[in-house]
Amino acid sequence: MKKLFLLLSFVLALRVAFGQIDPELLRKPLKDTSGLQLNMDAVYNRPFIQLGKLPVALGGYVEANYQYLSEDGVSEGHQFQMRRLTLFISSSIAKRIKFLSEIEFEDGTKEINIEFASVDFEFAPLLNFRGGVVMNPIGGFNQNHDGPKWEFVDRPISATQMLPATWSNVGFGIFGKKYKKNWVYAYEAYLTNGFDESIISNSENKTFLPAAKENGDRFEESFNGSPLLTGKIAVKNSKIGELGLSYMGGVYNKFKDDGLILDKKRRLNVFAVDFNTTISKTNTFINGEWAWVNVDIADTYTEQFGRKQQGGFIDIVQPIIKKPMFGFDKAVLNAAVRFEYVDWNKGSFKSTGHNIADHIISVVPAISWRPAGQTVIRFNYRYNWQTDLLGNPPSKLAGFQFGFSTYF
Repeated sequence: MKKLFLLLSFVLALRVAFGQIDPELLRKPLKDTSGLQLNMDAVYNRPFIQLGKLPVALGGYVEANYQYLSEDGVSEGHQFQMRRLTLFISSSIAKRIKFLSEIEFEDGTKEINIEFASVDFEFAPLLNFRGGVVMNPIGGFNQNHDGPKWEFVDRPISATQMLPATWSNVGFGIFGKKYKKNWVYAYEAYLTNGFDESIISNSENKTFLPAAKENGDRFEESFNGSPLLTGKIAVKNSKIGELGLSYMGGVYNKFKDDGLILDKKRRLNVFAVDFNTTISKTNTFINGEWAWVNVDIADTYTEQFGRKQQGGFIDIVQPIIKKPMFGFDKAVLNAAVRFEYVDWNKGSFKSTGHNIADHIISVVPAISWRPAGQTVIRFNYRYNWQTDLLGNPPSKLAGFQFGFSTYF
C-alpha cells in the first residue's frame, strides 16, 4: 500500500507540473493513424498528456453518479456514488518497445486493481509480443470499457454479472493487424493465469464467473498450473462496421495437489461475438455483444449451478443535436437505449422437465450530452425484470440514474 501511495504521489506531482502548460498543446493520443480503430486498439486509443520529449505520458478518467432505484416497491433512497477513478501511465521505452499501465480505484478506494500493465514489442504489423498483466480479449466490452465512451451509467449486465468485466491476468501473447484499402484484419492470442473454483463456490450460490476477480493471487501464481487461453479475431470495414469473434477457455478446478489426483480436469469455455457499426445516413451508432458460457460441473452440485449460460446487450445511440451549446463549440445531444438479457442457467430440471428460469431482462433508455468528445453527462432510466430459479413472477427494479464520466 505504501508503494502504491508513493506511485500516486509521483503521478499527481507530474500532473501538477503538466498543468502549468496548456494541455491542448501537449495532448497526444497514442493510437494508430489509419482511422480504422478496433476494440482491441482501445488500450492505446486514449488521450494522454506528454511533456516535451519525456518518455512518459499520463492520462485517466473518472466516473461519478447519483441514482434512485426501487425493487418491488422497496428503495434504499438517494444514493451518490464515486464509481471509479482510473489512471493511465504510458512510456515509449525504445523504438518499437512501449509500456502501458491502467490502475483503477473503484468506489472510493474500496477496490484497487491493476487492470493492465504490459510491455509491447513490435516486430512486424502481423507479429507483436505482449507480456505482463494483459486484458483477456473476450467480447468487445472487456477491451473497450472506459466510462467516457458509453452513454450509460451502468456497465452491461452480461459483462459484469455473467462475464467478469475488465478481466485481466498475468501472461504473454501475440497480436497483429493488417490493413487493405477499407478493411482491417486483426488477431490476439494469450496464455495467462485463469479461473479458480470460486466460479462455482461463492456467495451467489450459482455459477458466477466474476467471483474469480476476488482472487488476487492469480497475479503471482496459477490456481491449478493450467494456463487460460484467450484468443480473438476481428475484421472491420470502414463502411460496414466491426465484427469480433473471441474464445476463452481453460481448466478451473484443482485437479491435482502434490502429485495426488483429486478430480478430473474440469474446463470452462466461453465464446463471444461482438459487432458495432454506424449508419451513415442517420449517424446512428449500434453496438452489441453476445456470449455463451459452458462449465463442466461435478454431478455433486445441484441444478442451481448452471452448466450453460448466455447473454448480451445491444446499444443504439442516435445523435439528436450537434451544434454549439452553452459555450461548448462541439456539443452533441444523444438519445440512446440499451436492451439486455442474461440467462445464468440455461436448461431444464431433470426431475420435472420444466425450464430453469434464472434470467434477467433489462431496458435502459438514456439521454446523454457531450459538451466535448471526451466528456459525457448522462441521464438513464433503468427497468429490470429478474426471474428466479423456479420461474416465479419476476421482481421488478426501476429507477433513475444521473452521472458523468470524463477523460482527463
